[in-house]
Amino acid sequence: MLRIEDVSKSYGEKVAIKNISFEVPKGSTFGLLGPNGAGKTSLIRIINQIQPADKGEVFFNNEPITSHLVNQIGYLPEERGLYKKMKVGEQVLYLARLKGMSKADAVVQIKWWFERLGITDWWTKKVETLSKGMQQKVQFIATVLHKPSLIILDEPFSGFDPVNAEIVKNELLRMKEEGATIMLSTHRMESVEELCDHIAMIHNSEKVLDGKIADVKRQFKRNEFEVKYRGEKLESTPEEATEIITENYDEEHQAHVLQMRLPGDEHSNKVLQFVMEQRQVIGFGEILPSVEEIFVDIAKDNVNLTSVSK
Repeated sequence: MLRIEDVSKSYGEKVAIKNISFEVPKGSTFGLLGPNGAGKTSLIRIINQIQPADKGEVFFNNEPITSHLVNQIGYLPEERGLYKKMKVGEQVLYLARLKGMSKADAVVQIKWWFERLGITDWWTKKVETLSKGMQQKVQFIATVLHKPSLIILDEPFSGFDPVNAEIVKNELLRMKEEGATIMLSTHRMESVEELCDHIAMIHNSEKVLDGKIADVKRQFKRNEFEVKYRGEKLESTPEEATEIITENYDEEHQAHVLQMRLPGDEHSNKVLQFVMEQRQVIGFGEILPSVEEIFVDIAKDNVNLTSVSK
């Protein structure tokens, strides 16, 4: 769907992004991650033809991207861009027409979306009378109204309360099921975990990882394991464990939960055997890091990036 090849961009002496390459698979939800100032927004603007790259190319459906192809993209920028004096219905209709929709088709789609998101009475309200979250909902509709095949969202949940964030999340899931490809830049790691299949991370202007979330988590695994067992609490812990992370009781499952770090995968069978010889084991598995834990470790330079795919 989208292919970034060796893209770089500088502003004077400031390097925004350097030699970035990755692919966004068709039909996926792709998370573009990185600390503030990493270069995410610069890259998104290049994809949307808002600014040129200094070098490199962007391909959309195997074609070099052009302003014509950009009309197939829905882009929600981090900086909101509604005209505050316009009425909401007129504003969304205007933006739909800019994307090439006929007036008749646009009105039908606007009414459908307004009803779906419960804002049918907003049509004649001026944008300036809406809260930040309400304006965000309007701009989200304007982004997806023309049924783009690629939807790029830069901090889409900013300004939303939990209820409206959940509504938008469910709409994204629905559109993905209907065939849309979604590229999501956000600091809300729980949203990445819920929505994304693939991720890429930019740090200090360079790509430091990309791949399927499951593969990335395995790449950053810490040899941590969890065993759940029933019966009395163990009087001792396995000697193979280099560190006991937590040891508590799960009321819901009526079981003790022991989380530990081992020197390597090969020790996990010995630990499992140790517990099974003394108690009824009801669960055992490896603990993989969350996307947030990986993000924080990389952002704090706590990992050896020479071992990460670039």
